[in-house]
Amino acid sequence: MAGTGTSPLARAEQFIWLTARVLEQRRFAHLFLQGSADAVETALAAYRNEDGGYAHALEPDLRGPVSQPLHTAHALSVLDSIDRCGGLRVERICRYLTDVSTKEGALPALLPSQRGYPAAPFIPVVDEPPPELLATGPVVGLLHRNQVWHAWLFRATDFCWAAVEALEGSHPYEIEAAVAFLDGVPDRARAESAAARLGRLVREQQLVVLDPGRSSEYPVSPGYAPGEHHFPYDYARTPGSLARRWFTDDELESALDHLAAEQQEDGGWPVDWRQWAPGTALEGRPIVTLRALRTLRAYGRDLR
Repeated sequence: MAGTGTSPLARAEQFIWLTARVLEQRRFAHLFLQGSADAVETALAAYRNEDGGYAHALEPDLRGPVSQPLHTAHALSVLDSIDRCGGLRVERICRYLTDVSTKEGALPALLPSQRGYPAAPFIPVVDEPPPELLATGPVVGLLHRNQVWHAWLFRATDFCWAAVEALEGSHPYEIEAAVAFLDGVPDRARAESAAARLGRLVREQQLVVLDPGRSSEYPVSPGYAPGEHHFPYDYARTPGSLARRWFTDDELESALDHLAAEQQEDGGWPVDWRQWAPGTALEGRPIVTLRALRTLRAYGRDLR
């Protein structure tokens, strides 16, 4: 029986059963209710195409039946959360990544095949999309962390190193992608050095809210929605992240207090990015809710 208490987890559970897609329901059950990993993988399979990529609004801001790198990165993160990042399932994904990579061996954010299908206006469709750290970094870092070895990784890793070490001005989501890469890449000494430099950049360019009570005083990056800020936990999802070193204990605890307080009356967490269609916000909130719960649990916060 679903929880009916007033704990953060019980309230979130009610929200998930009420509003979430089958995939997020299965993920919640696996993460917090001893549910089956097989059930998560079965739900995820509904989004997979014959080319090995993923589509069908797995990433809610991209609609339609055509495979896209951002959908496929989302699928990998789901497989990672159930310890299924290996074998033939990932071999298929890597073949897809090879097929859609740019001449640099990296991933574009959006392929031109998206044209004609609904997509968020802040993700432009162009005929020759450039390689993006935003799309490539999280995939490369995750595959390395799971000790996946595939020919695609060699050039993609080189691309990510060059992109990360060239960053001077940036925006929060790109930094988040850089951290995901650095947290997984094998060369730990080089990763620590690069992360330390990015941490200084984040603080100098005010790409993180260090005082949640004064978040309105922090700048919002161009193209972001009003109030769309990043907090320490957005970069350091777990205590083991290199980005954890960017923040003092007090800064992190203050941010986690803010995250806990963001839970809404209905039990879910809000989305803060630009909302352009009713369905995308509805599908996005359970995803954000799972992320918030996982982050709070990773830092030892009591959810029950």
